[in-house]
Amino acid sequence: MSARVGVLVGAWRAARMLAHIAHGVYLVQLQWSGFEPSRRTQLVGWWSRKLLAVLGVRLEAPGDQTPTPRLITANHVSWLDIAAIHAVMPEARFVSKADIATWPIVGALATAVGTLYIERASKRDALRVVHKTAEALARGETVAVFPEGTTGGGFPLLPLHGNLLQAAISTHTALQPVVLRWHQPGTPYSEAAQYIGQMTLFESLWRILTARDLAVEVRSLPAMPTEGLDRRHLAEALAARMNEALPRP
Repeated sequence: MSARVGVLVGAWRAARMLAHIAHGVYLVQLQWSGFEPSRRTQLVGWWSRKLLAVLGVRLEAPGDQTPTPRLITANHVSWLDIAAIHAVMPEARFVSKADIATWPIVGALATAVGTLYIERASKRDALRVVHKTAEALARGETVAVFPEGTTGGGFPLLPLHGNLLQAAISTHTALQPVVLRWHQPGTPYSEAAQYIGQMTLFESLWRILTARDLAVEVRSLPAMPTEGLDRRHLAEALAARMNEALPRP
């Protein structure tokens, strides 16, 4: 793709993305409170799948899912990971860093779909979110977390933090490991999707908008029981399971 064509493709995708986001804001600000929970879940899945489509991202979703409730644990590569998981598992409530709630537009959308916010630097707040997550799981809800705690290159995984896994252990809820792999032809781990280092959100967005044949694989792995385990050993077993499922570069 030439630079000129890339700019035109990026601009076209950006225009469609803005229109789609505006539609999402309209839904959550003016109609959301009137929808039944099942309708909200349906709309979350539809909106997320369309967002990926207008950005030129192909969705792949192999693997079988565990019936709810479950704690979804995924590796973290891009700010689009949430949309990728919601496209396949729209019922999931995410645990995300607290500053997302203050982001223009994005914060309103995240809050509308039941996001649980955490101050990652605060041990006290982490304990609060563990309790909130356990309460949601006990009610039969599905919660999704990124136990790496930050974004990485896709492979190998960064060290997993076991704090939030305690919510699943306390409620005897199964883990649903999910591995995300952003890729392009000839590139098993695409740099276009990575949101790491000192990269700004705008820089990351433009790389995605101008990427050619970008795809995301959302692979659901077999469920892992949690009863009788401690969070450190569970995190180690989870890391081994997820790393094994990711292809070597």
